[in-house]
Amino acid sequence: MTAVAGRRAFWMGMLAAVAVGALTAIQARINGNLGTRLDNGIVAGFISFASGLAALIVITTLTKSGRSGAQRLVTGVRERRIPWFLLTGGLAGAFSVATQGLTVGIIGVSLFTVGIVAGQAVTGLIIDRIGYGPAGAVAVTVGRAAGAALALVSVAVVLTGDLLAQTPWWILFMPFGVGVGIAYQQATNGRLGMLVGNPMTATLMNFIGGTAVLTIAALISVSIAGPTNPWPTEPWLYVGGVMGVAYIFVSAAVVHRIGVLLLGLASVVGQLAASVIIDAFFPASNPPAWWQSTLMVTLALAAVVTATVPWR
Repeated sequence: MTAVAGRRAFWMGMLAAVAVGALTAIQARINGNLGTRLDNGIVAGFISFASGLAALIVITTLTKSGRSGAQRLVTGVRERRIPWFLLTGGLAGAFSVATQGLTVGIIGVSLFTVGIVAGQAVTGLIIDRIGYGPAGAVAVTVGRAAGAALALVSVAVVLTGDLLAQTPWWILFMPFGVGVGIAYQQATNGRLGMLVGNPMTATLMNFIGGTAVLTIAALISVSIAGPTNPWPTEPWLYVGGVMGVAYIFVSAAVVHRIGVLLLGLASVVGQLAASVIIDAFFPASNPPAWWQSTLMVTLALAAVVTATVPWR
């Protein structure tokens, strides 16, 4: 690949990562609203994953590349050429959508996104350094380390106001855990996609694992808390799973070009842009103050710039 083609592929990957972020923010609001309407975020996560899995099964069955990828996956697992831990990306996805249903309706998409930024930045830095991602080991530069630090500062901003006193602490810290899981999920799915030669197959495995976990979690939740509220009739509340298919597929396809850290941080641009617009038109029940939202978004964007610009 020539230098020009390499740069073009890199920036195309970065643009795709921005689109991933926008889809993530929209999915978070959809699943958050569904969780609020059902009064059960875990069941909302199950619905999201199950619908995504159904769409993937149809696509895999109807396409030659999908069937071939699925066959290579089964053969690779049977012959132990594919390590078992590369099949666990769906666990992080299950935690992500369940958290969306539990928290987004309360704290809003912006704060949820900033928490993810910090988790992705720190974990992506570690994953890239140890070489777990499909891009191999990536050096820890001053810019990357400073970007991760700024992402952490953006989360710390929320602890300076009244939101911490008004909102349970676990709701505020769960988005950080989602960011940790997403970084692991992107690296794992990227490696699996390269082994089977098809990012769609990695996405399918992600949804199989996530749906299995959320099925058990939803059954336990309903047995303890009782039945959910009546399911809403608006069709748009049930498309979160399809959006999840799209952004997980794109992530698995481009992570080997730009690395886990840059994939996570570039997607932040799309996440923040979409989340600010969403929160402006559909405010949450207990969002952060306007100055907190503004400062958090500014610091998170500064983290992206700091980590991606080739500083001398």
